[in-house]
Amino acid sequence: MKLNEPVSLRELASILGAKFKGDPEHLILGINEIHKVEQGDLSFVDHPKYYEKCLNSAATTILINTDVEAPEGKGILISDDPFRDYNLLVNKFRPFRPSADMISKEARIGEGTVIQPGVFIGNHVTIGKDCIIHPNVTIYDHSVIGDRVVIHAGTVIGADAFYFKRRPEGFDKMRSCGRVIIADDVEIGACCTIDKGVSGDTVIGKGTKFDNQIHIGHDTVVGEHVLMAAQVGVAGVATIEDEVILWGQVGVSKDLTIGRKAIVYAQSGVPKSLEGGKVYFGSPVGEAREKMKEMAMIKRIPDLIKAVFRS
Repeated sequence: MKLNEPVSLRELASILGAKFKGDPEHLILGINEIHKVEQGDLSFVDHPKYYEKCLNSAATTILINTDVEAPEGKGILISDDPFRDYNLLVNKFRPFRPSADMISKEARIGEGTVIQPGVFIGNHVTIGKDCIIHPNVTIYDHSVIGDRVVIHAGTVIGADAFYFKRRPEGFDKMRSCGRVIIADDVEIGACCTIDKGVSGDTVIGKGTKFDNQIHIGHDTVVGEHVLMAAQVGVAGVATIEDEVILWGQVGVSKDLTIGRKAIVYAQSGVPKSLEGGKVYFGSPVGEAREKMKEMAMIKRIPDLIKAVFRS
């Protein structure tokens, strides 16, 4: 999430009641979790295992729970609970705003776009030209939708990321401040759910087509001209490259890449990255031909056992 105006390290320290190290006038331009950080962003780290990764990341301000020196050109905020204070900053700079209208007065809707009855459109939503938004679609705040997009009934765009920290007393939710961006000529089926980024963007590329009941997790990037059949589920921070096809009920794990023009057959499970231009099947997936051979061999096992006992 980019801030509307830069904020100094001194100001953030005052908001949090935290000690800081670095230039007091060092500027923070955005707030991002570690997977999406860019130059000028603040990120947080609360586990020694990830201190070095975060300190050496593109983030130029680090919210951390140990006393360390600020790397060259960076600012440090020292907190007893970085996760809590990160959420505090998100709530300050992008607070939840209740809506009194089904279509926010702050939404921008392009010429020729049709909004069917029962659609909810939140604050600061942008919808392009010649779109069709079917009944009972919900589009959360800050979503961006291109031209000639079709969204079928009951779909939800921009719900919160599924992201929690385990505490002794239960789960602590990480507040979402990202967006969903849907490019031109996308069609999204009925009852799909596309979560916003935790702090960055969940992106659906140009010309991509979704069947019904598809779920896309936070911060996932889906490329151009991708095809997904019913009940595909994609976890957070995945990258689905251009022209990939995922058939029905494929499950895709987090933090992986499916390469360009890969095809994954129905009911497959994808636990790790896949090379593009190949056909896959199974759970866990393998190249389809090899998986089919394995299945054929498995079917022969009872006969082989009988043959062994007869001999």
